Amino acid sequence: MSKSPEEMANTMIANMKEKTGKTLQQWIAIARKSGEEKHGAIVKHLKSVHGMTHGFANLVAHKTLKSDAGSVGDTDLVHAQYSGPKSELKPIYDAVIKAAEMLGSDVEISPKKSYVSLRRNKQFALVQPSTRTRVDLGINLQGEPASGRLEASGSFNAMVSHRVRLAKPEDLDDEVKGWLEQAYSRA
Repeated sequence: MSKSPEEMANTMIANMKEKTGKTLQQWIAIARKSGEEKHGAIVKHLKSVHGMTHGFANLVAHKTLKSDAGSVGDTDLVHAQYSGPKSELKPIYDAVIKAAEMLGSDVEISPKKSYVSLRRNKQFALVQPSTRTRVDLGINLQGEPASGRLEASGSFNAMVSHRVRLAKPEDLDDEVKGWLEQAYSRA
């Protein structure tokens, strides 16, 4: 079974001193001292000035900015996604999570900063509150033609092949649950 993103990050952190000569905390101090405040700028600084590989620089940038799932509690990430003007979308999210959990005991629910990843051996779907009135369900169904409600993902998210727009919990009907189950079985 492949490692989850959180497990991979923990492995990188455990090996950081050996591979880079410094601990994560030392690199975070260097990143803060650089004065850079954006993720991309921190990554660029660590790579160009300190010769760090992209993977380690990306991890340090996330930890410096506390923008990864491991730095913020999962509940906090979901709460932030469905607060304020998007708070009325939470029942749609809850319905998707309930349907995903019914697919099998091996479903991993992994909140990120702007979406929630649904994983098995690999990501099979994601849930994202895209607008004030809509949640997008991204589904990995490589090779399936887009048709009707099952749209090509386009610029929505490169981590999935298709998107289904959900405006209310009832939009998560048997057809959508079928696509979700298909993606789960392929993961």
